[in-house]
Amino acid sequence: MVESTVQQSRSRDLDKLLLRPGNLVGPNFEPGPGLREDLKEYVRVLVVGAGGLGCELLKDLALSGFREIEVIDMDRIEVSNLNRQFLFRLEDVGKPKAEVAARRVMQRVAGVNIVPHFCRIEDKELDFYSNFSIIALGLDSIEARSYINSVACSFLEYDADDKPQEETVKPMVDGGTEGFQGHARVIMPGITPCFECTIWLFPPQVKFPLCTLAETPRTAAHCIEYAHLIKWDEVHSGEAFDPDDPEHMKWVYDEANKRAELFGIPGVTLSLTQGVVKNIIPAIASTNAIISAACALETLKIASGCSKTLSNYLTYNGAEGLHTKVTEFVRDKDCLVCGPGVLIELDASVTLQKFIELLEEHPKLLLSKASIAHRGKNLYMQAPPVLEEMTRSNLSKSLYDLMGKIPKDVVHATGTTNKNDKKTSVLRKLRVVFKGVDEITDMETAAGGA
Repeated sequence: MVESTVQQSRSRDLDKLLLRPGNLVGPNFEPGPGLREDLKEYVRVLVVGAGGLGCELLKDLALSGFREIEVIDMDRIEVSNLNRQFLFRLEDVGKPKAEVAARRVMQRVAGVNIVPHFCRIEDKELDFYSNFSIIALGLDSIEARSYINSVACSFLEYDADDKPQEETVKPMVDGGTEGFQGHARVIMPGITPCFECTIWLFPPQVKFPLCTLAETPRTAAHCIEYAHLIKWDEVHSGEAFDPDDPEHMKWVYDEANKRAELFGIPGVTLSLTQGVVKNIIPAIASTNAIISAACALETLKIASGCSKTLSNYLTYNGAEGLHTKVTEFVRDKDCLVCGPGVLIELDASVTLQKFIELLEEHPKLLLSKASIAHRGKNLYMQAPPVLEEMTRSNLSKSLYDLMGKIPKDVVHATGTTNKNDKKTSVLRKLRVVFKGVDEITDMETAAGGA
């Protein structure tokens, strides 16, 4: 009886959204208790990241009625995480974030099932991501966001008029925080702008010229980077700097202080040293909670249709008062990621090896060390070694034959490309058309049908 009362209390506010009609609901919204049960049984949500935002997301989604949740994160818990990643305790230091976070939420929320994955997001194949209804991002990396965005967009299919097919849209909800600022956004591939469409929203990473660090430092950060990038190698030749070693960090702090005093520059502190060296942006627990709440609500809207979704980018600033604003960004119709795909015309005789080489030279792609998949089947995998050996024999075969002699179809290529002078993992959708084989294929199809 007590447990039943607790469950009713937890679902009280949720029922107000799911059991009643409204003026802002989605076109297919049908209020009723069955909708709440559908959320539990049929909707699968993947949370990417189990850090400050990811912990909040797991808790909020579990309390919002979702029961089938999975979480993926490659990091282990550090002492510095404990001030804001509330699911972790001192005894958890050194353990995988995903596993501890999943266990803690399941201990507190009855009935929820959270499956953790302690690995890199690139380690999972496309089939893994295809199993989820919605993907919620709690990441602090532009590269990781970009990769997951390309994965979600890879499932998108277009009809003959280049219109997205609704059943192939893989919704994403993305959140991010920087100190007292944050954003929440809804990405419906092919409908709203994807991450790549608005990559310009993210400013380039600040880089200091070495000549400034060595000769004319003007800020505390210059002094810290001098100690980190130049002085360390001069004194510790051959020894790699470990940012997680307190003694190494203390040495950089002391050297930065000496240089700051020499040039009369104030402001060098140990916390600033850690922030500059590790490229850490101060994290505020309340900001994570606010952005997570917005992301969880948007996830619920997408899954249930209980209200129209955000259009399509929300910004939050809590530095001076509380300010939120919604901006509707426009999709880039020529986007390489969420568009119909890069068109590549080939002769039917082109081998898979030659195709991979062509991707390196293609001006729009410049894709190195590509792995190729077609309709869920791996045609060639660069790694791990076992899969590379298993698929190596395909390199000498024609791509046309490997694709089942289909005159035109989509293949997916996963590889690396240079972004901002940094190698980044990407996934690209390619529309491959074989020249001069349509008529032959049509004749063969007709003969087979006869």
